[in-house]
Amino acid sequence: MRDITVPRRSLLRLAGAGAIGTAAANMLGGCRSDTSPQSAASAPPRTSTAPDGRRKVLLAYFSRAGWNYFNGGRKFLQTGNTEVLAAMIGKLIGCDVHRIEAADPYSDDYGDTVARNVREQNADARPAIANPLASIDQYDTLLLASGIWNVRAPMIMSTFADSYDFAGKTVHPVTTYAMSGLGTTERDYGASCRGATIAAGLAVRGEEVEGAGPAVEAWLRRNSLLKP
Repeated sequence: MRDITVPRRSLLRLAGAGAIGTAAANMLGGCRSDTSPQSAASAPPRTSTAPDGRRKVLLAYFSRAGWNYFNGGRKFLQTGNTEVLAAMIGKLIGCDVHRIEAADPYSDDYGDTVARNVREQNADARPAIANPLASIDQYDTLLLASGIWNVRAPMIMSTFADSYDFAGKTVHPVTTYAMSGLGTTERDYGASCRGATIAAGLAVRGEEVEGAGPAVEAWLRRNSLLKP
């Protein structure tokens, strides 16, 4: 699959402009973790109001560990890239964090997950979520975070987006990727998060996520998600 060109204004690329991957990388974005950080989703989202009166923010993310693409090869990872990134963002802005869990967990095997993802994309499937939130009504801004699998977010992110009323809310796509940046997330969330404003996205190359802190912080500041 070829990469999708993403508007410059909405894509933060942390990889070099000449980075090259393989077609397999597009099928299932790589994940990286040298150490296993404290999970950002060890408890349900908090519901307290931001102390400074800023917008109430929810970071909802899906992450997969196990065997993943990594710099042209495969690596077994205890913690997926998106979980690493979610923990980083949650620590920086103190937002509510919810990890989306699949009712039918994805395999640790890379090939099995690639094959399942192709089936789900072809069927426009909506994989069931094991731990759905009752509501997102209390949030003004949502960060929807996942890897990029075959140029788009895993179909379970469409399950989440289809499940709630996004009218009047702001949505920022957040991705970890091997080749495709934000992929089609802006278009997909624009269609499924009905009534939402789709704002600037953040895309972090999977192999570089652990060193992405300064660039992630800069993106958060540019989008008024972190105090100057």
